[in-house]
Amino acid sequence: MMVPEHVDYQSAGTQLYSDAISDDLAQLAQTLEACSTRAGHRFADLAPLAPFLVEGKAGSIAREKLGARARPVRAVLFDKTAGANWSLAWHQDRTVALRARAPAQGFRNWTVKQGIHHAEPPFPLLSRMVTLRLHLDDVTENNAPLMIAPGSHRLGLIPEAEITSVVARCGTAVCLAQAGDVWCYATPILHASAASKSQGHRRVLQVDYSADDLPAPLQWLPT
Repeated sequence: MMVPEHVDYQSAGTQLYSDAISDDLAQLAQTLEACSTRAGHRFADLAPLAPFLVEGKAGSIAREKLGARARPVRAVLFDKTAGANWSLAWHQDRTVALRARAPAQGFRNWTVKQGIHHAEPPFPLLSRMVTLRLHLDDVTENNAPLMIAPGSHRLGLIPEAEITSVVARCGTAVCLAQAGDVWCYATPILHASAASKSQGHRRVLQVDYSADDLPAPLQWLPT
């Protein structure tokens, strides 16, 4: 298992931006505390986070990867504690959050999560997205760091039955972090995390970015 601190983003699908949001960390934590109500809170309106996700360093990272049209399209706050702890098996993120359900070619498997409509878009859209993880707390080996399979983002939509063999072939990298760090990864990359062994918080704001327009009448969440 390796720590991918100095790797090529295009080949590995992940990159660490150390100390990227440290200057905004206290204000971001206050904003999240006022907005969120649960350990896996999904934001139906991204406008309160715009100063951090659009104008802030996170927005700059997204534009570096996707160009000037990059915008946040989904945000979820994860906070693993002793009282709210879980693990995630290896998987790809395959859904996007939308303002409302509407017929559109290639969008399928609609669900509603915390009142927000989600659907699986055509895979090429996912392949052009990036995901940022903004770390509000240190993430050590005992505090459920994200694990990724480097290079798996280049393999397309991976059938469930092949995930184990793909992870074995790609290897595993563990993404440790300090508060204020930002991990950027290609949205379709295979990833997983164990349950935390720590008693403290492990707060991560996970944000998906896209530079694509959606086919009408579909709309991204408001920012």
